[in-house]
Amino acid sequence: MRGRPDEESGDLFASAAADYARYRPGIPSEAVRLLVGTVRGVARPVVLDLGSGTGQVAAALLPALAHEARLDLVDPDPGMLREATETLAPLLGDSPAGFHCVRAEDFTPPFDGYRADLVTCARAFHWMPRPAVLTMADRVTAPGAGVAIMGDGSLWTYQAQWTADLQRLIQSYLGPERRAGTAGAYTEPGRRYEDDLAESAFSDVSEHRIPVRRTWTPAAVVGYLRSTSFARPALFGDQHARFEQEAHLLLEEHSRGERLVEDAVFTMLLARRPGGDR
Repeated sequence: MRGRPDEESGDLFASAAADYARYRPGIPSEAVRLLVGTVRGVARPVVLDLGSGTGQVAAALLPALAHEARLDLVDPDPGMLREATETLAPLLGDSPAGFHCVRAEDFTPPFDGYRADLVTCARAFHWMPRPAVLTMADRVTAPGAGVAIMGDGSLWTYQAQWTADLQRLIQSYLGPERRAGTAGAYTEPGRRYEDDLAESAFSDVSEHRIPVRRTWTPAAVVGYLRSTSFARPALFGDQHARFEQEAHLLLEEHSRGERLVEDAVFTMLLARRPGGDR
């Protein structure tokens, strides 16, 4: 599983939190089942979510976790964490939560004796210094802990006629290269996530591929684009409103009054220390 272009770091998206919370797809129920299975039997599991964004992973896990599970959300973007706080407030109940506005590799335990039973990272691992993050995870996790690296591509990488035409429209404004926020062009990573895990303490890895069919309205796709590194509003300058109008018309033509379909694959790499319980 290679880094995917849709996995974004907080410093690329200081103003995208509201659109991210509203338009980004959540994680599928089968992924939730797999994650919860890793902490089955733990009375009060501790989940450490890295690159939390607006709290999608935590929000999906909370209803299925044991009573009084603890969640720690880590993201360098304070706007993302504010959205996550609002999202999780009605879901937490008796479950304690910590919100840590730091980069993943800089996370430190919030109290003595802290040990996470599950570390999750969805659509964000690509933007992190991966060996340093896995070294941090080794320091702060229980011996049998699992690490779940998850992602599912993006509407830039999904191959369909409507996404191809949308990509060409974006390129007509921003040039042929796939943008990565204000940092420049996206470059394909040279290593797979499996290679990073193989050289870490969490070298026992299983892969789970979950087919997901999503349907989009033109308005939802346009909103989603505002949350991405390749089509964030700032890249278009004073042409952004014109771009959104053209994108909406293009998508309306493709949908012809129906929903736009995306058949994605949500991939999870579930890793443990060798000899750990699965």
